[in-house]
Amino acid sequence: MRKISELTEESIKQILTILEDEGEISASLPGNGLIHIEDNLPYLVVYRARKNDPGTKRLIISEASYLLIGNESFENYRKLVHALANTLSGNFKSYMIFEIYTGLSRNTFTIKAPVQKISSTVDVLEKGLNNINKEYSGLDVKTEIKDTPHRQKEGDRELLSIEEAKRSGSVVVGLEIPAVYRDESNKVYPVFLREFKDYLISCIHKAIFDYVRIQTTSGVESHLALGRRHLKEKVFEIDKALASIEKSYQFLWLVSPANIRDIKNTFFENNFEKVIDYHYRLLPIDPDVLKRKLYNLKIEDIDDPAMSHIFREKREELDQQITMLNERGTPNFFYNSIRLYKGITQKLNREAKAILDEVSETDEENEGVKINAEDFGALARKEFDNFTKQDSSFKSKVHIRKDVNIIMVNKGELYIPSDYKMLKIEANALIQHEVGTHILTYHNGTSQPLELLSGGLADYDPLQEGLAVMSEFMVNGLTANRLRTLAGRVIAGSARLEGANFIEIFRLLKMNYGFSAQRAFNITSRIMQGGGFLKDIIYLKGLVQLREHLQNKGDYESLLSGKFALQHTEIIKELTEREVLMSGVLKPSYLSTQNFKEKIKLIRDGLPISKMIT
Repeated sequence: MRKISELTEESIKQILTILEDEGEISASLPGNGLIHIEDNLPYLVVYRARKNDPGTKRLIISEASYLLIGNESFENYRKLVHALANTLSGNFKSYMIFEIYTGLSRNTFTIKAPVQKISSTVDVLEKGLNNINKEYSGLDVKTEIKDTPHRQKEGDRELLSIEEAKRSGSVVVGLEIPAVYRDESNKVYPVFLREFKDYLISCIHKAIFDYVRIQTTSGVESHLALGRRHLKEKVFEIDKALASIEKSYQFLWLVSPANIRDIKNTFFENNFEKVIDYHYRLLPIDPDVLKRKLYNLKIEDIDDPAMSHIFREKREELDQQITMLNERGTPNFFYNSIRLYKGITQKLNREAKAILDEVSETDEENEGVKINAEDFGALARKEFDNFTKQDSSFKSKVHIRKDVNIIMVNKGELYIPSDYKMLKIEANALIQHEVGTHILTYHNGTSQPLELLSGGLADYDPLQEGLAVMSEFMVNGLTANRLRTLAGRVIAGSARLEGANFIEIFRLLKMNYGFSAQRAFNITSRIMQGGGFLKDIIYLKGLVQLREHLQNKGDYESLLSGKFALQHTEIIKELTEREVLMSGVLKPSYLSTQNFKEKIKLIRDGLPISKMIT
């Protein structure tokens, strides 16, 4: 950040020159002032530093174009605002000065603006502010509009007079904010301030975008693009720290039993009547130390609404996981599992039962040719070659190992058990599941500036597995047994929620729903990890959610740009429009096929999940 120690005609010219040459400026100004303008935007959000006004400054410092007026040289700050308006209105046909300040009222927003000139902009702002009571049930605020030439706080000097604004081709808007985010003694409510700030900024951006769209020649395409394009270094520090904490332990590995083969052998040898205790691997981390690191991260200092939301969600998820690692084998593990994976809705349970009622289990032994681990590895490398053609930086390996008992992806690389065999008809589906989804989104995430997009934002699993299963459908590889397994996991999870034990869940799957003993054991043993582990419900849950997303005309390809949840799509869209993030560099091979176009049309037209099988 540049430092401008004195505002003079020369330094103001310097600011304008930097803006013209570089398109942006970030500098400290006299009296603890700040200026930050990106991409020569046609507006400026202004706040004047004041005594006894805690919290208000935080409303603007995440803006892409703002001026914090310091506590000295006000007349020179006026000259700076006038110079910016003169210059940038020439670039964009018009320029908005949007000043915010907190008033004495605790229940009224006051918009001060030339209503006749920018009536639709005022309407957009008023509508957004009036909806705040719906967002926060404890509030009872109203909005009033004053068509007055005095847009500043009562008692303040003008930033620009009406005549100066006219001559410079600009418009001045004032927004007086009720002091709802602090108490009568001026003490800030920190959590509410953060939420209030995020909501208010969204309202302001929508109003400014209306003005920009109608009154200027700017190419801004939506209000989402008005956020900062250059994130502060603190954002990247916290992103890296959260990713490091997550990488310090392998959650799924540590909650899975180390003695699963003994559990299975004992269970089958005793006619499905005896279940030995689960034994877990020693923790490579100290949960107390890790939690201390987690909460030493000053996420509250992040003023960018999108990034603050992402980080707070991820911190809560990591906190829950670390707690669960310390509670393996206890009832609390299961209760936290419910919280982590959001339980099972009646709708999801009905979907699972419908699948099991309509789809019968098939005998895989007579379904066709099987291939081994080497053959599957060759298919994976062929898909890797396709990725390398799209992005030469793509690097991944296939590992065929004796110490692995399931096909898995770890840090973007594929691990295959050396003795693994599968039906050839299922191989392409599994390639698209593991390589075309999990490895692809990992690489696309590593290509983003945020590390969390390769490891996964909070609650990313349902969408990730929904995409993976959907890819199986897209290449004609979603089999009856595969779909039934996903449904069986939901049924098993529901039974565990109702208090069923290992043997009761196994019998329910085998006797009531026709699963083979082998498949019923696999489903049950996974759902009983740790004392009850609901992760396996996310496969069908994610598929159901993704299907609904597509039926609501949601995009497919953009969901592959990293590892995130469906609820993050608006944030991902915003960060992409702000050019913080980019589109995915890799695309799966099936995406360009006619088969994909036909399949996605079937989904959008309402194809039931039970009819998606090969």
